[in-house]
Amino acid sequence: MIHWNSFADFLAMGGYGFYVWGSFGVTALIMVVEPMLVARNRKVCILRLKRQLGIAGRHLAD
Repeated sequence: MIHWNSFADFLAMGGYGFYVWGSFGVTALIMVVEPMLVARNRKVCILRLKRQLGIAGRHLAD
């Protein structure tokens, strides 16, 4: 079991704090950004499909 003498020791993580907290930060950033990118890409895909179906519908009506 690991015991820390102070909060600073906890943050330092035995000298590996930069890597530990950096990986947590990158993971948190990805978890925030990924759903936003998925929602944006979904919206773009739906608009493209609607445009393609509209073009195809006009050609079929001719």
